[in-house]
Amino acid sequence: MPKIALFLALMLVVEAYSQAQIEGQYTHFMFNRLSYNPAYAGSSGNISATVLYRSQWLGFDLQAPVAGGEAGSAPTDMLFSVDLPVRWLHGGLGLNFTSEKLGYHSNNVIELDYAFRLYWGAGTLSAAVGAELQSCQFKTTNLLGMSDLSGDPANPVATSSDPLLTGGELSDFLIDVATGLYYQVPGIYYVGLSVKNLLGAKSDQLNLTNARTLYLMGGYEYTFPYNPSLKFKPSALVKTADFSAIQADVACLLDYENTLWGGVGYRWGDAFTLMAGLNFLKIMQVGVAYDLTTSKLGFGGGRSLGSVEVYMNLAFQINVNKKNPTVSRNTLYLR
Repeated sequence: MPKIALFLALMLVVEAYSQAQIEGQYTHFMFNRLSYNPAYAGSSGNISATVLYRSQWLGFDLQAPVAGGEAGSAPTDMLFSVDLPVRWLHGGLGLNFTSEKLGYHSNNVIELDYAFRLYWGAGTLSAAVGAELQSCQFKTTNLLGMSDLSGDPANPVATSSDPLLTGGELSDFLIDVATGLYYQVPGIYYVGLSVKNLLGAKSDQLNLTNARTLYLMGGYEYTFPYNPSLKFKPSALVKTADFSAIQADVACLLDYENTLWGGVGYRWGDAFTLMAGLNFLKIMQVGVAYDLTTSKLGFGGGRSLGSVEVYMNLAFQINVNKKNPTVSRNTLYLR
């Protein structure tokens, strides 16, 4: 554990202040591990379904650039995932669906994961591969080119002679691959390493290339010896896109009798986070998070009122009772 903690600490400080847009971020990353690492599939031992919605930079006003046009969307993310262990596959299966919107760009991704799992030491080690199917759309109708600014800038024309801004809507379909490793000792700690967009799929239609994104995650669970109803759960997530931009999240949660939990976190150079949640009926967990933006988009810049995230998970097991073998009697008479 000291070696793992040191490794995570070093990863947190390396280039942590670098700023760039990389794949979707979630404050509830510790409850949403499947979206980052396909090797998590089936690790909980339950049939688990997660729904998450994130609205970023509340109050960020986007104006339509053309009279009567549609304003672009502030960053919003929606996620649905489900995973389950499959004994005869010696591992688990997982399914992720994510929908992201930013400005006039939208991105929908479906990912199917398979994780192979074996017992190793005190815990289990998983290796996985995932197939990513990605649909991208980009609306060009409301974008302005240089020709739009001729004449009266206050009343730009609704059409552009810029050939790159014609066509109304551009779209494309991409196929990519994800892979990962995940090790956990249940109730003590976990650590995972994964890569998304491994092929770096390209779209000539949209003039974009998927950035290969590396994720390193880890977490620890400490039970207070003099008050076993309280558990302290620190966790961390480091991600980098093509090793050119690095972002780090850390969070600390306090759990009471596996019923109530709350905590704080920090995303380097972006936001302080507050989280709270409730577990009930032994199968459902709900949580809410608020990000206080610390960058120039936040209160200091007079633009964003922060970000809000809502999370829900449903986890259960289906136990199939095995039938007792049928016993038949064969009576033997001896003379």
